[in-house]
Amino acid sequence: MTSSLNDRDDVPAAGGAERHIPVLLAEVLEHLAVKPGGRYIDGTFGAGGYTGAILGQGGEVLAIDRDRTAIDAGQALVQASAGRLRLVEGRFSDLDAHAEAQGFLPPDGIVLDVGVSSMQLDQAERGFSFRFDGPLDMRMDQSGPDAATVVNNAPVNELTRIIGILGEENKAVRIARAIDAARKEAPIVTTRQLAEIIAKAAPQGGQRIHPATRTFQALRIFVNRELEELARALAAAESVLDEGGRIVVVAFHSLEDRIVKRFLQERSREERGSRHAPLVQSAVPSFELLTRRSVEPGEAETAVNPRARSARLRAAIRTSAPAHALDFRAVGVPILAGIPGPEAYA
Repeated sequence: MTSSLNDRDDVPAAGGAERHIPVLLAEVLEHLAVKPGGRYIDGTFGAGGYTGAILGQGGEVLAIDRDRTAIDAGQALVQASAGRLRLVEGRFSDLDAHAEAQGFLPPDGIVLDVGVSSMQLDQAERGFSFRFDGPLDMRMDQSGPDAATVVNNAPVNELTRIIGILGEENKAVRIARAIDAARKEAPIVTTRQLAEIIAKAAPQGGQRIHPATRTFQALRIFVNRELEELARALAAAESVLDEGGRIVVVAFHSLEDRIVKRFLQERSREERGSRHAPLVQSAVPSFELLTRRSVEPGEAETAVNPRARSARLRAAIRTSAPAHALDFRAVGVPILAGIPGPEAYA
């Protein structure tokens, strides 16, 4: 699968409308099995596409977003919902705490649309995209160290690993060295500066994507701790869903999708073994898969919304078994051993 920035950042939103198109909407609603009066958590509110559709089918929604801009923009939908929408600023990894605080337990379903939103990419001042020149920021909740802090202060060897592992960039060494040489001359503070440094160090050649795509992805993931947040959000969803509750996750790049896939697979297996190895009894399954393979958008959807082309949907239904312990390594969260969090570079 290609990365989210490959598919979201290189394709401009025609007339601004594309940013409001929820991806795989029909499939999300089908797997959530929305019912009138049912309670649903939208862990990634964004522009409110999924929330609006759930409300339209008679459901009640607790929507969460860590981006204050999305919360402010969603107030009109709150007013129009006749009390059926509660909009909360916060991280989706804390969805269990938010649901408890709002008296929204147990939910009938949870939907997560993972990664950066089209709205964020289209706002130059947020610094997520190299299509526009803006401050090198990339913070989803607009607090804590930004991407410029990491780019200008991380040691070269650590910057190399961040770009190589989180960006899946095979030219990470060359790019990190070029960044180091440039920052010795002057701080790197804008998206255009960084994109030009990368393009010069690692020319595009025959690649379909811009040379800076994977580095921007890596920095965004690192600054926002996106993969750890995703794993914690999945565990939080597991903890609040009762038997029969559903989880639907839409991911946009391979690192995200791998975590979702492994999380659900690990929690839906009863026993393991083969003719070469003894049978091993696993923990009692806490989920039953609704999708054996990921669901992808069809040609009709990608023709209307090109940014949807890398989307992958996975879904499962909760059993009565206790929630499993969360193991980052087991579910595929990359472990950057020896590299501190972004706060260490401030």
